Amino acid sequence: MLKGFREFILRGNVIDLAVAVVIGAAFTAVVTAIVTAVINPLIGALFSAESLAEALPVRIPTLAGGETFIYFGAVIGALLNFIIVAAVVYFALVMPVNALTRRAEERRKAGQPAVDETALPTELELLAEIRDLLAKRDAAPPAQ
Repeated sequence: MLKGFREFILRGNVIDLAVAVVIGAAFTAVVTAIVTAVINPLIGALFSAESLAEALPVRIPTLAGGETFIYFGAVIGALLNFIIVAAVVYFALVMPVNALTRRAEERRKAGQPAVDETALPTELELLAEIRDLLAKRDAAPPAQ
């Protein structure tokens, strides 16, 4: 039962799904705060805008005779946010999992069994251990 669960967890699809969930949930709030509070004002200062969301405006005339703006700074902010989140997930999750998988594969190729601390003894091993303990007990002199 545990072996099947371990194989399920170590499948590539499960790892990919976990990475996607982490990207979407855990790091987004932190990275968004950093981008919004630190990076956006710095880049906005370069373009004389209050924030990155208002940086790099492009004026477009409307059909009604007015004008509207496209803010490319907001796109730059979203790209920065994505790159930071992806980098954190890659270096914090993907690289360590890949390293562990590579080590297990190298052990397997070298003929060494993969380290499995949760492996339970077989029924035959348990019966042999019980037999040996009973034999020792029967061979011991009676207590006075």
